[in-house]
Amino acid sequence: MRKLLDRLHPAFSKGSKLEKLYPMYEAIDTFLYTPSDTTKGASHVRDGMNLKRMMSLVVVALAPCFFMALDNTGYQANLAIANGQGTPIEGWREDVMTALGRGHDPASFVDNMVLGALFFIPVYFVTVAVGGAWEGLFASVRKHEINEGFLVTSALFPLTLPPTIPLWQVALGISFGVVIGKEIYGGIGKNFLNPALTGRAFLYFAYPTQLTGMTIWTAADGFSAATPLGAMASAQVSDTIPALTGYSWLDCFFGYIQGSMGESSTLACLLGAVLLISVGIGSWRVMAGVVSGAFVTSGLFWIFSGNATQNAMMTLNPFWHFVIGGFAFGTVYMATDPVSAAMTDVGRWFYGILIGVMTILIRVINPAFPEGIMLAILFGNTFAPLIDYFVVQANIKRREARYAA
Repeated sequence: MRKLLDRLHPAFSKGSKLEKLYPMYEAIDTFLYTPSDTTKGASHVRDGMNLKRMMSLVVVALAPCFFMALDNTGYQANLAIANGQGTPIEGWREDVMTALGRGHDPASFVDNMVLGALFFIPVYFVTVAVGGAWEGLFASVRKHEINEGFLVTSALFPLTLPPTIPLWQVALGISFGVVIGKEIYGGIGKNFLNPALTGRAFLYFAYPTQLTGMTIWTAADGFSAATPLGAMASAQVSDTIPALTGYSWLDCFFGYIQGSMGESSTLACLLGAVLLISVGIGSWRVMAGVVSGAFVTSGLFWIFSGNATQNAMMTLNPFWHFVIGGFAFGTVYMATDPVSAAMTDVGRWFYGILIGVMTILIRVINPAFPEGIMLAILFGNTFAPLIDYFVVQANIKRREARYAA
C-alpha cells in the first residue's frame, strides 16, 4: 500500500493533471500512515496527540453508540413485528434478510444486528459520501488538505437520526451542517457551531413532521409509539414514564427504548465519556457543568411545582432527565466539541452550566421542543466566545491588581 501511494503521488502533485484532487490523495495517505511532513526542530513542542489521533479517538469513543444503533434499531423493529404491532418494511432490506436466512426474532442478537445494520449503514454511507464530497470540494478550492474533523462529524450526525429517515434528507442535512455550519466560516477550527448538530437542527425545523412524531422511531410499517421524552411532553401532570411507555428507569439507562439510532443509551455514552476524559479529549468540566446545571434546574421545578401545574415535565424527577432523550449523548459528544465549546477552564464550567439550565428550561417551559439539549448546545456555542472573553478579562484584572500590590 505504501509503495502504491508513493507511485501515485506524482500524478497528484503540483503541476500535474490531477493537481486539484491532491487533497483526496493526501487524506487517504495521512489516514493510513503518519504524515511525511513533521516538525523536528527543538524549538517546537512535540506531543503524541495530533489532530488525526484526537479525531480517531473520538470515533473510537463512539463505538458503544454505534453498537446500540445497530442492536436497538433492529430490536425495536423485530419486537414490534413479533408482537404483531407492525409489519416489515417492504423493500431491498427484506430481500437481504431473506437471502441471509435471517428472521425477525427480537431474542436473536444476530437478527437484531443485521436488521439494524441495514437501516444504519445506508444513512452512514450517505453521510460520509455527501459530506466528504463537500469537504473535498472546499479543500480543492482553498488548496489545503482535507481535515480529519469530518471523521467525527460523519460519525455523530447519523447517530442523531431516526432509522426511517429518507436518505435524501440525510444528504441535505449533512450538506447544511458541513457547508453552513463549518466551511463558510473557514473550516475546522473556525466554526462556532457544532456541524453535526447544525445539520440535525436544520432537518428538525425544515421537516418537523418527518423528524418528530410517533411513527419514525421504529423500522416497522404501521407501528406507532412515542419516545419517553415525547410521551411526557404531552402527558397529564399525574402521568409517569413507566405508565405511559412501559419503560423503567433502567430501560432508559441501558437504551432499549424508542429514539434516535445512537442516542438512546446513557450507559453507552458513559463508556465513551470515560475514554474521552481519560485521554484528555473530552472536558470533564463541561460534562459536569451540564449535569449540575440540569440537575439543579430540574430539581427546583420538581420540588416547587407541586400540583399547581398541568405540565407533567415540571414534576419529572431530575434523574429521569439524564436518561431520556439525547441528554447523555449531547453532554458527552456534542457539548464537549473542542472547537465550538469554551476554551478556558473556568469558562467551561459556565458554558456547561448554561447548557444544562437551558436544556431543562426548553424541555419544561416549551414542550413544543421536548429535546432541549440540541437547542441548548447551539445556544451555548454562540455564547462560548463571550464567556471566554469575560474569563480572560477577569484574569487580566486580577493579575494587574496583584502586580500593582
